[in-house]
Amino acid sequence: MNFDLSEEQAALEQLSSQIFEGSSSFDRVEEIENTEEKFDENLWKELANANLLGIAMPEDQGGLGFGLFELCILLEQHGRSVAPIPLLPTLAMGALPVAEFGSPEQKTRILPKVIAGDCILTGAYQEWGINNPLQTSLTAELVDNEWLLTGSKPAVPAASNSDYVIATARTGEEEISLFLIPLPSEGITISNSPTTNREIHAQLDLNQVEAELLGEVGQGNFSIIWILERVHTAIAAVAVGCCAKATEMMAEYTSEREQFGRPLSHNQAVTQRAADCYIGTDAMRLVLWQAAWRLDAGYPASEEVRAAKWWSAEVGQKVVHDVQHLHGGMGADVDYPVHRYFLWVKQLENMLGGGSAQLAELGKHIAMKAKAGVGN
Repeated sequence: MNFDLSEEQAALEQLSSQIFEGSSSFDRVEEIENTEEKFDENLWKELANANLLGIAMPEDQGGLGFGLFELCILLEQHGRSVAPIPLLPTLAMGALPVAEFGSPEQKTRILPKVIAGDCILTGAYQEWGINNPLQTSLTAELVDNEWLLTGSKPAVPAASNSDYVIATARTGEEEISLFLIPLPSEGITISNSPTTNREIHAQLDLNQVEAELLGEVGQGNFSIIWILERVHTAIAAVAVGCCAKATEMMAEYTSEREQFGRPLSHNQAVTQRAADCYIGTDAMRLVLWQAAWRLDAGYPASEEVRAAKWWSAEVGQKVVHDVQHLHGGMGADVDYPVHRYFLWVKQLENMLGGGSAQLAELGKHIAMKAKAGVGN
């Protein structure tokens, strides 16, 4: 099987790499982390000017018309830079659902602004307790032809910078629908908190907040599964980028750092752990590509998506842990940039369910197929 990128995909990878490497140095990341908003607007505009914010957006809205696979190429480069920008929330959690489920008017109103870098989106998919997105904590009521939402949502990324948030709400006892909520809005309280990787997430408390229906009433069960499969895959792509760059930094450090008169990389134990990091990262990328390709091709991909998220959570965490360890004391120094990759992968690991949650869902899916007599 040929895993080489196509000519267009390779060009996208090269362009996004150039922008992130040229505009998001470690010093720049630290500078933006120390600001209140933690948002590199200059980098965001550069991505917009290169039309990379439209990488997976329809051509009739001004986008490039590519799919999830190409979006994952961009997100992997973002993971390599750990740049403080809301790329995953805007494109995977927000723009993809609008492009798929939005009305023609919603698409025309929102997507060109996203592509131009003038509109930030996010998704409120995480839930309280066992964190089951299909058990939404929001309720929606139709009053005078207006949908009013009430309830609360935890851990919404980039909410304070966003223009819209997409969320599910109950529109009936057993019915869930998808909604587009403008931010800020009367009746919404946004409570910000710093997260593991220093991003700002927010709790949203809604009290009779006007929202737009996204798609059809009762479509929420289908739409949230559609969204989550793409968001899980996107999370895995960012984690792959984090692990790839961290592994490269570790290889360079252990090759240059000497102990007892020779480089650390000459020690067999160091070489073995470094090789594990490289192999683990490559395996993460392989299952990521499989999931993204199947979703773009329209094939069932629930098992592949769960596998990609599991690898990014479990193996990704092992890779960045080993990288930290092989850096010795420098790995624990927050003035040295390698620690950010550990923090980012830890944050991504638990986003919308960690490794154990993915295995549990994967097991349920396989068991249901076996019960139904469906072959692999």
